[in-house]
Amino acid sequence: MADDDLPIVTFGSLMTEGTALSRRGQHDKALGCFSDALKLRAGDKHCLITRSKCFLRLGDTENSLKDAEASLQIDKTFYEGLYQKAEALYTMGDFEFALVFYHRGRRLRPDLHKFQLGINKAEEAIVNCIGNPSSVKLENKEELCFVSRQAELQSKKDNRKQQNKPKDQKDKKHIKKKSPKTEQQLLGELYADKAFLEKLLKDEDLMQSSTRQGIKVLDLVSDGISYLKRRQDFWQQQKPIYARLHERRALRRQRKRDKEPKPAEIGRSIEKEVEDIELLLARGSAEQSCRKAERLLKKIQAWSEEEVPNKNELIGNLHSRIGNAQLAMGQMEAALCSHKMDLDCARQNSLTDAESRALDNIGHVYARIGKFQQAISTWEEKIPLAQSSLEKAWLFHEIGRCYLELDKAEEAQKYGQQSLQSADEEGDVEWQLHATVLVAQAQVKLKDYRSAILNFERALEKAKLVPSEAAQNGIIVALDSVSKSFIAELEKTPQEDRPFSENIQLTPGKQEEKEKEEQQAGNEDEKQ
Repeated sequence: MADDDLPIVTFGSLMTEGTALSRRGQHDKALGCFSDALKLRAGDKHCLITRSKCFLRLGDTENSLKDAEASLQIDKTFYEGLYQKAEALYTMGDFEFALVFYHRGRRLRPDLHKFQLGINKAEEAIVNCIGNPSSVKLENKEELCFVSRQAELQSKKDNRKQQNKPKDQKDKKHIKKKSPKTEQQLLGELYADKAFLEKLLKDEDLMQSSTRQGIKVLDLVSDGISYLKRRQDFWQQQKPIYARLHERRALRRQRKRDKEPKPAEIGRSIEKEVEDIELLLARGSAEQSCRKAERLLKKIQAWSEEEVPNKNELIGNLHSRIGNAQLAMGQMEAALCSHKMDLDCARQNSLTDAESRALDNIGHVYARIGKFQQAISTWEEKIPLAQSSLEKAWLFHEIGRCYLELDKAEEAQKYGQQSLQSADEEGDVEWQLHATVLVAQAQVKLKDYRSAILNFERALEKAKLVPSEAAQNGIIVALDSVSKSFIAELEKTPQEDRPFSENIQLTPGKQEEKEKEEQQAGNEDEKQ
């Protein structure tokens, strides 16, 4: 393989791989990755600490301590180094020195609970080893000489070693027996095994028997009980009762957090409910859609933004859907209120799309209740927010239709022409049809019949392309009505004042009649 094809090994990649292996429990492989990483970046304090943790989990306390001390030589205030050194010393049985470094770490980072936890467990381990300080009485004598701290610590270690040596039967009588409750907390599931073995000890006949290999049952049971007692003493030092209680509380809190729905799950649930709300409204169940949206709105308002990152956007969306359902039920005032709440939410959170949607819906409600001027004002606010030519075509058409309802034909014609221009840009035949009809209707109001006839004829061609039979029939009826109005106006006008009436296009039916009359007149002239 060429050198260019070889993967590039970097410090970061080695650290990532080592961390992943360590999490999977493959500490020996992780150790190799961290060692290789230190070759690339010697003295990296974070890498030293991660390797120290691996050493500690593998039982190599000396190397773990060396790496922790090396990180502190680089940065004496490195709190992770202080904690790791304290952990290594604690595991080695140097509880006093461990306590010193737990205290140093807590002074640097009082916010970290693990330092306080370390102090507590180290103090309890010391008490377990040398006894309660309150039971020790010191006598102050004049001949008492000064003893250095190091000598005191060394003396404590010697005492601890002496205490760990086997005691005779006389000493055992003075050892305070642990209560069954304490033993159960320390041994956990193994407590039942210890109780079973102790029960077997009472069976004298069984204790006198031997296995097929010649091993006495009494020796096997005694060894088992001794092992469990050693484990009990070890766990008493390593993990005192209070630490176990703290872990159980932490585990309960973790389980409670695990039971709580996560943001991703909440998001999927909300999305599904919103789809159901929309489907109910589409099927005509406006009341059910409204109730479901109101229930979902209350739930979202109770959640935090950490659980629902787009909380404000969803609240506005639900106000919009509630307003649409209320509009479908004929509750106009309630619908207007809901859409205004959607608008306020959009403006407070700078949600442009939501603001455009809210203005659209508010305009619809105003138009439905006959407040056309308010509808126009609302839709005119929406014009700068329109993003596509098709949206502009619809918007200009609706504004023009409102102006037509207010008998402001010139404004209606202007917006109709703007709607037609946007529809042409989009190439949408249907909105070209609607815009052309609006322009023609405005021209009828303005009594510009000739232009109206031309636009109705264009609209008729668009209706054939859609195709829409109902639109074609409606346009033909309107075209016939306009033609009659135009002819009636021409009859009132003197012949010399008529503006080139012979060039005016009539409806298809009128045009055919005129052509037949002209053909008959021509035939009569030929006969003469």
